[in-house]
This record gives sequence, C-alpha cells and structure tokens, in this order.
Amino acid sequence: MIFRMLNFNIRPVAADDKGWVDEFIAERWGGNFVVAHDVIYYPCELAGFVAEREGEKVGLVTYHLAEHSCEIVTIDSTRSNHGLGTALIEAVKTIAQNSGCTRLWLVTTNDNLHALRFYQKRGFELVAVHRNAVTRSRELKPGIPLIGADGIPIRDEIELELQFTKRPL
Repeated sequence: MIFRMLNFNIRPVAADDKGWVDEFIAERWGGNFVVAHDVIYYPCELAGFVAEREGEKVGLVTYHLAEHSCEIVTIDSTRSNHGLGTALIEAVKTIAQNSGCTRLWLVTTNDNLHALRFYQKRGFELVAVHRNAVTRSRELKPGIPLIGADGIPIRDEIELELQFTKRPL
C-alpha cells in the first residue's frame, strides 16, 4: 500500500529500511528504543510507514497492533508543516480500521505541547494522565531528560485516542 501525496509518498517500512529506522530513531529519541507505559519498544522491529520526498526519507511512523487497538509508538518528520505527520497518521488509521481496531491511541509527555496540539487537531482526545510515569521510564532508559520543551519538567505520560465506530457486519 502506497499513499501518494502532492509532494511525497507514504509507503510501508520494508526489510531494507530497518537500519535506517534504527539510526533515525536513535538520532531523534536518544537511543534505538523507546519506552512508554513501562514497555520497551524497538521501532526497527515494528510495523510502520516511511514518508519519502524525491527519494529522500523525510518521516516515519511506527505502530503496534494488539487485540482491538492500534498504538502509534513513534512518529517523526524532518519537515514541519508539510502534511507529513497527518499523512503518516492517516496511513496508520487506515491499517487500524482495516484490522478491526476500535481505537488508535498513543502516549506523549506532559511537556510536549506541540504534540498535544497536533493530535487534538486531528481528532484525538485526551483520555488519561499517568502521573510520574516518565520517572519509571527513566529506570529503563536513564537518558530521558528531566526538562523538556519550553523548560517544562518531564514527568507524566498523557494518553490520547481516536475511537472508531464499529462497522455493521
């Protein structure tokens, strides 16, 4: 499945992308793994989509399907305000709905005001605040900074979700 957009393409992560995914995540997330809700994820082992523009990889989303939900584990774009993030979410949303999921969800941190704004503008709703969850995550990944965007201490995980209506059988 390839999504063709005006200036870029969205395609599934392929086996030969694994090395790039590992490097891209390490560069943007401070290591080749991420921690959320007490789980360690290796994005290079997850399903995902790559955004490409003129042969250059400019974005990535990774996700995890479990039962009737789909979690966006990572999402990154090298170019802001070009629609890449929205297109990556739409690709995962399509997979989630086609897989029978009833929700698409993700976790971000309390300091990430840009992400909170971005997700809510795309229909996601805040459903939970997991107080001091990042403190526990630092036990698994000590490199997580204490202070984040805009000088805000990073402490909590905020869970957002987009619910799907069930299709009639």
